[in-house]
Amino acid sequence: MVRKPRLALIGAGHMGLALAKSWIKHGLIAKQGWLVIVDPTPSEAAQKLAEQLKSTIVPALESEQASLLETLVLAVKPKLIPEVGQTLARILPETTLIISVAAGVTLNRLGEVFGTRPLVRAMPNMPASIGRGATVFVSGPGADKNARNQAQVLLSASGMAEEVDEEKALDAVTAVSGSGPAYVFLLAEALAVAGVAEGLDPELARKLACETVAGAGELLRQRDCDPAVLRAEVTSPGGTTAAAMDVLMGSGGFAEMMRRAVNSAARRSGQLGSQS
Repeated sequence: MVRKPRLALIGAGHMGLALAKSWIKHGLIAKQGWLVIVDPTPSEAAQKLAEQLKSTIVPALESEQASLLETLVLAVKPKLIPEVGQTLARILPETTLIISVAAGVTLNRLGEVFGTRPLVRAMPNMPASIGRGATVFVSGPGADKNARNQAQVLLSASGMAEEVDEEKALDAVTAVSGSGPAYVFLLAEALAVAGVAEGLDPELARKLACETVAGAGELLRQRDCDPAVLRAEVTSPGGTTAAAMDVLMGSGGFAEMMRRAVNSAARRSGQLGSQS
């Protein structure tokens, strides 16, 4: 006898698994059979998650399973949306809420694939895997209040989730928070390399850099204030930090480079959207 899932996750990669784990942690998968995971080549981590759910991962969604779905979360690569979506569109109820976390795939493109079904486009980020994600989403015209609330519940399980009115904001969101963890990791990497250049043991430099970045991030979160305020607190006039800030905040320095980096990522997000 077929299970009766209400929620389907299409794609059990890093982001898909992060979302699924957050749903389990927050009790959104209330009982066996409420979630079906679809992935033709599941990883070992995906298999372990399925075992935790006392379920299985299926290579494709069957018509009988699809007919029971209230919500479907698309966590596949953007280039796979047309192929995967067209197959799903033939078997899903017209009322199924589609939530896509595929970077750059617009609501218009999703509408071409899924028709008049309620649509939500979301941009989560990597820290969702530890429940500290930052997600922004936008709803299509077919998504009513209930659909938007459902999206809010599912997406906020992995961290912050904010809805915006204008889809064009998603390109900037992708550049700031979607790609942002890589910028922070690069900061830690570069800080460690600089420490080694000043004579530190490489392992000590790595530990110092990682703990400093992580600790500063937690301080930002707990103090919930303007980052510039905390930066000023650390920077004594004429001190060592001020000497570093003169370099980082000077012409062509860190702030300008970050602006250029975010602009480049945002433009690339727009290009991906036009190509999907």
